Amino acid sequence: MCTVEKRGRVYLLTLTGDGEHRLNPTLLDAIHSALARIRSDSARTGGGSALVTTAEGKYFSNGFDLAWAKSSPADRPRIMTSALQHVVADLMTLPMPTIAAVTGHASAAGFALVLSHDYVVMRGDRGFLYMSELDIEIRIVGYVMAVFRSKIADPRVRRDVLLRAPKITAAEAARRGIIEQVVGGAAEAVETAVRMGEELAGKNWNGEVYASIRKAAFPELSRALELAEEGDEEAKKLASKL
Repeated sequence: MCTVEKRGRVYLLTLTGDGEHRLNPTLLDAIHSALARIRSDSARTGGGSALVTTAEGKYFSNGFDLAWAKSSPADRPRIMTSALQHVVADLMTLPMPTIAAVTGHASAAGFALVLSHDYVVMRGDRGFLYMSELDIEIRIVGYVMAVFRSKIADPRVRRDVLLRAPKITAAEAARRGIIEQVVGGAAEAVETAVRMGEELAGKNWNGEVYASIRKAAFPELSRALELAEEGDEEAKKLASKL
């Protein structure tokens, strides 16, 4: 369901196949396992690294797998939202810069997955970002709303994304500050994201410090994800280096 390859200092995580990449526990567990392998490998090899997440086919991700969630047992929606919460927490604590290379439509929970990365590069020739919850009459869970409050700073843009449910093109998303960069097509989006990742990895930043600063930069999201606060011992270690 997903693959990981290394391009220089960049880990490229790809959601494979031509489907919609609906976020059910099977796919989310595969992403979680892939991120765990990346975390372990980067710790073993040392040096700067970066992550690029992308997808094959028409969709980056068309959101939660609602067909799976609506079938029995009754706790399937909770299981599914919990699985995505683990993946968002993985991305928030990953000790390296993260970039989403959006090569197709990203809707609802798929849009949230995109924004859970540090940077977003999107193809401009097709695809859109879309929060469909109003249109399909589904409430937004707390940590997903925290993603949008944290990553879309302008309250008017956030209002329009959530309360108008528009299908946002890459050009419009860049104009409104939702994403960093628009490029031509899918291959260019991946190539651009990998180049960005290589540049960031080349800074050779301490990954644990990077992750700590990321969490501190988005405190509401960190609280919503129930991420542990930095302890006194870590504070003492940092203070000793000043």
